[in-house]
Amino acid sequence: MCGIAGVRRLDGAPVDPAVLAEMAKRLHHRGPDDSGHWVGGSTGFAHTRLSIIDLGASAQPMADKSGRKTIAFNGEILNYQELRTELHYPFRTGGDTETILAVHDRWGIDGVTRLRGQFAYALDDADTGELHLVRDRLGVLPLYYYVDDEVFAFASEIKALFPAIGARGVDLASLHDYLAHRSVPAPHTLVDGVRKLPQGHRLTLGRDGQVRLRAYWELPGADEVLDCTPEDAVRLVTEALDASIADALVADVPVGAYLSGGIDSSLICALTAKARGGSGLHTFAAGFGDPRVDELHWAKQVAGVVGSEHHEVIVTAEDFRDSWARLSWHRDAPLSEPADVAVFRLAELARTQVKVVLSGEGSDELFGGYPKYRFAQATRWAGLVPAGLRGAVLPRLERRLPASRQRLGVAVRAMAEASAAERMRGWFAPFTERERTTLLGGGASRALDPYRRGRGDALRRMLYADSHAWLADNLLERGDRMSMAASLELRPPFLDHRLVELAFRLPSSVKVRGGVTKWVVKEVARRHLPAEVVDRPKSGFKVPLDAWFRDGLREMAHDLLTGPSSFVADTLDRTAVRTLLDEHSSGVRNEQPRLWTLLSLEVWHREFARTAQVGS
Repeated sequence: MCGIAGVRRLDGAPVDPAVLAEMAKRLHHRGPDDSGHWVGGSTGFAHTRLSIIDLGASAQPMADKSGRKTIAFNGEILNYQELRTELHYPFRTGGDTETILAVHDRWGIDGVTRLRGQFAYALDDADTGELHLVRDRLGVLPLYYYVDDEVFAFASEIKALFPAIGARGVDLASLHDYLAHRSVPAPHTLVDGVRKLPQGHRLTLGRDGQVRLRAYWELPGADEVLDCTPEDAVRLVTEALDASIADALVADVPVGAYLSGGIDSSLICALTAKARGGSGLHTFAAGFGDPRVDELHWAKQVAGVVGSEHHEVIVTAEDFRDSWARLSWHRDAPLSEPADVAVFRLAELARTQVKVVLSGEGSDELFGGYPKYRFAQATRWAGLVPAGLRGAVLPRLERRLPASRQRLGVAVRAMAEASAAERMRGWFAPFTERERTTLLGGGASRALDPYRRGRGDALRRMLYADSHAWLADNLLERGDRMSMAASLELRPPFLDHRLVELAFRLPSSVKVRGGVTKWVVKEVARRHLPAEVVDRPKSGFKVPLDAWFRDGLREMAHDLLTGPSSFVADTLDRTAVRTLLDEHSSGVRNEQPRLWTLLSLEVWHREFARTAQVGS
């Protein structure tokens, strides 16, 4: 992985190399091995490099054979060797960066459809006067931009934009999205004027200064579903996973894997061990010293099955207090879940042994792994019950549930929402639509696009929405920032676009089958893992923050959310915030998800205010 940034002066002024240097400085953690910059009149690029392929060459920014096209590239093109055999191009390096230039030389900007991997890049074309930004199909890697009358700027992370665009405020309209998702779906961000290039999109900045945004890839439609047997589905997923693992191991440095002991990471580790002949695999797991949530014993069991050299780290409340602000700086947004801190500590551990690590991200959103997917049809058709009745009865029922029935409370809250789109979103939303309106003093101003664009049966619509808003803008954003904070490259084999396309062509009946979630993946896993690993209930990466809030973090929560300098206290309804704190402290309700959402917003805002001012 790498960090990229750049500027085009729309007022015709030359680019200041000092601005590029400051932008690159804020991306040093993404590429500690090398850095460089290029200036061509009113356009300039900066690059920081984490060397994974072609270690001794492929310095960036890089020009093509004519010197008229220049690229700044972040990511890995996993089929670059295959592409090089098809291209008649005077290659000077052995890497994937120059392969992209060769692809553009032959096929133009539409050549992006031939690339396989995870990538975000900028390409300046001096002949056409166009500047192109491109982001990979699933949004594994980030890319942000800003434009006004004078400047167009882009970067891998928002903080790197500030030297070019100056201080910015909070986009208050995005607070509704944040309180619903714990992140802000593309193309918006929490920073005023800063936009996120959506997954599977490319942006072209013309010579005239106009920005044109276009999707170059979409998930298969509901009319493309295969007519296949369950046995066919298992075979197809097996073949696609094997191909993806083979690609994911393309590197000139050691590759390891995360291992939580859950089915997805366990299957990735088993397939990786098989592909490598059963030797040399390092695996990494995190625990919390709390028997309610620890899964280290499962990770150890799987490590023994696959024969990996296994490493573990214990995450504590002190880790949260010590790293929360720093990791908010890295994420350029509130930490969406307590697990963000644990993922960072896991990345730190992995970086002591490897430069690249594989993870199981994406399987749940492709194949129906969350418990809520069993209730996809009920979520859609709950609207047959009058909204007034649901809105009056279900919230009161949820309020009466004891703290120990939190999972039931989530379902009740989701089903109480007025629209089908809000009910789909409600399963993961920390705050309901009514609660968000109370906290912010008004309703949302943006449409629920990912929750309304999906077609087909109820499960397919829910998976479509989650693969956009939840996966791309929450889980993948977390994975990228927390791994890059440790200068570690993360690769999720489930998100090879060939496997993703297959997943959305499979019938829903092989995903949730007989009440079993992620059925087809579990059937693949049975060939490699013990039955007790495959069939155990889904746990997820849970952190014992409920207890920590009532103990070491209790005073911190009250100070941050009610103090005189609190952004949350100034922006949100104070009475509602105090009620959350009081009810959680007393044990009447478990408000940990909502308190975390507000605390993360507060911690991020303090870092954001400091970082933005430094950049102005």
